[in-house]
Amino acid sequence: MSELLFDLPLRTAARAADALAVVDKARSLSYGELAAAIEAAAAGFMELGLERADRVGVYLPKQLEAVVAMFAASKAGGVFVPINAILKAPQVGYIMRDCEVRILVTSRARLTELGEELRGCAGLRAVVLVDEVGEGAAAVVTIGWPALLAAPRRAGHRVVDADIVSILYTSGSTGRPKGVVLSHRNMVTGAHSVASYLENRADDRLLAVLPFSFDYGFSQLSTAFSVGASVVLLEYLLPRDVIRALERERITGLAGVPPLWLQLAELAWPQAAIANLRYLTNSGGAMPRATVAKLRELAPQARLFLMYGLTEAFRSTFLPPEQLDARPDSIGRAIPNAEVLVVRPDGSACAAEEPGELVHRGSLVGLGYWNDPEKTAERFKVLPPRAAGLVLPEIAVFSGDTVRQDAEGYLYFIGRRDEMIKTSGYRVSPTEVEEAVYATGMVVDAVATGVPHARLGQGIVVVASPVAGRAPDSAALLAALRALLPNYMVPAAIEWREELPRNPNGKFDRPRLAQELKDRLAETS
Repeated sequence: MSELLFDLPLRTAARAADALAVVDKARSLSYGELAAAIEAAAAGFMELGLERADRVGVYLPKQLEAVVAMFAASKAGGVFVPINAILKAPQVGYIMRDCEVRILVTSRARLTELGEELRGCAGLRAVVLVDEVGEGAAAVVTIGWPALLAAPRRAGHRVVDADIVSILYTSGSTGRPKGVVLSHRNMVTGAHSVASYLENRADDRLLAVLPFSFDYGFSQLSTAFSVGASVVLLEYLLPRDVIRALERERITGLAGVPPLWLQLAELAWPQAAIANLRYLTNSGGAMPRATVAKLRELAPQARLFLMYGLTEAFRSTFLPPEQLDARPDSIGRAIPNAEVLVVRPDGSACAAEEPGELVHRGSLVGLGYWNDPEKTAERFKVLPPRAAGLVLPEIAVFSGDTVRQDAEGYLYFIGRRDEMIKTSGYRVSPTEVEEAVYATGMVVDAVATGVPHARLGQGIVVVASPVAGRAPDSAALLAALRALLPNYMVPAAIEWREELPRNPNGKFDRPRLAQELKDRLAETS
């Protein structure tokens, strides 16, 4: 039987109503309580006039109401749009206008901050405040969370697993964020696939530190709910808060991105913090070898999964922990119920070790970009028929990432097509330069990028933050890099910063850094 996204927590509630589902500081919900809240909020959305596939924006930090609102929107037959809590009013307004949010779930303070941005959101019909009730935006119905849950019970719109359930906005290398359209089938398949290779079970306690607007962050909910596990929500200020939560909440699974892991690897992990830790996962970028080694030293009993994913296809590959020593640079092989291809520009399959574009096919492939046929056509393309006699086309996601595949089918990330640095006639992967920078032990964060250069085409610039207690020393770093890299890969310059900018998903904001450097060069030329 096919499943819809909201079936994940509701079916667990039917068999284990008293099991703990979500923890939010001093508050928590059992699966039975979560199911009741989802049913009630879904009825509330219907009472507010939600039509099938109407968008429900959720502009909140990680908290119980955010979890309930997203699954309730799917139960009502709507489409939830998680909006990263750290975004500012203009960015939130853009997202709301782009997908015509009909109902917004937020707090009083956030509503006030949106101010004039709401006036341009012509599609907005209602606002639900999770903390208080008062005057809302002009011409918009504003109610409180208790009133939403008190609506008369009624059924939601009929949907099937191929229907749209969510739009996740992802930052691109250029231009405005794109809304990736995902179906119930995409999200449910992803949840079951990831839970299968992580071997998730009902007694797991997952720590959710990533934003729900990031597919990897939302996955902590869907994966846990698929097996009846518990999720602990954490809004952290300092990396040390994560270590404390591991201990306090007896966490068994932790998902992070490289900038977070780099910070956590610099801290001491007391035995109590790792006592229950069963696995760690990384996605959102390559993890430096030194960081991998440090994490394995800090939590030797925890299995470390290195993963690669696309918002457009949820998750694509993972490297089994037992392969870490043999293939430390690999992103692994395709996850269950997905196939990953490596192709040439003409679409033909690459030979072993030949660089090509990573292409993802299967039921995780999303439904394109919201209201953007041009960008959709660039990334979602027709594959040649997989068997003679097939008439209908199959759409796959062409990632734009360059990879190679070894003879045993393991994949290795080379670089983003639009981030590759062309210098001295060579194509250089920023990742390879950054690995060498980290290997020196002189930096805690680093991003390599290319800037216009009259002689080289592009010059390599590394923007870095020094390790704690060490003064920036460009000469020493360049000397160390000359011992590690061929001449054409040695950076032309090092720029030191106390902190590198990050995008809303916690990744280093590479486009912003590259643009800042280019603008500075233009001013001095």
